[in-house]
Amino acid sequence: MTPAPGSARRTRTTSPTRNRGSRRAEILTEAAALFAARGFHGVSIEDIGAAVGTSGPALYRHFAGKDALLAEMLLDISERLRASGDRLVTSASGPEEALDALLTGHVAFALEHPALITVHDRELDNVPEPARRAIRRLQRLYVEEWVTVLSELHPSCPQARLRAGTHAVLGLINSTPHSAGELPAESMAALLRTMARTALASIEVSDH
Repeated sequence: MTPAPGSARRTRTTSPTRNRGSRRAEILTEAAALFAARGFHGVSIEDIGAAVGTSGPALYRHFAGKDALLAEMLLDISERLRASGDRLVTSASGPEEALDALLTGHVAFALEHPALITVHDRELDNVPEPARRAIRRLQRLYVEEWVTVLSELHPSCPQARLRAGTHAVLGLINSTPHSAGELPAESMAALLRTMARTALASIEVSDH
């Protein structure tokens, strides 16, 4: 079959971009696993290169250095969570559906990326400014998606309590670096959703 005019040309120009993006994603994934296991300062650029089957110096084609790699790793996941939260809330038919979507989405993230949770908890202070400020801003925006939904479900509850409750529930779900291996993934997901739902149901039983 004869390709349409220009189709081969489009393939040649877009394939390197896709390959480069895939390679960067592979590097970020392997680096996250190494950072989680050994700590940021316990991993060299050569260690990361070896994990992806190349030399350490070759990684400089993708990242300016180990600090830049860490910054992109945490910026990327923070932006993905923020964008996902916005999309889930916007597409929901109401606050109950939005909360269910947020819970399901964050549980899936926590089960799929325990290494990133560990890296964020331990290594955020090693991210250079202003990337660290950008990460924290993205995370605040993500939390506010939850707070907005919860405020619709609990209109008389103070915002500060809703925000504190959101942080507590996210902390519960983000326990997967310690707990995820105890049960099959589906069972663990169901347990986390049930526990998070129970915690959120108590958010308005208070002294406010």
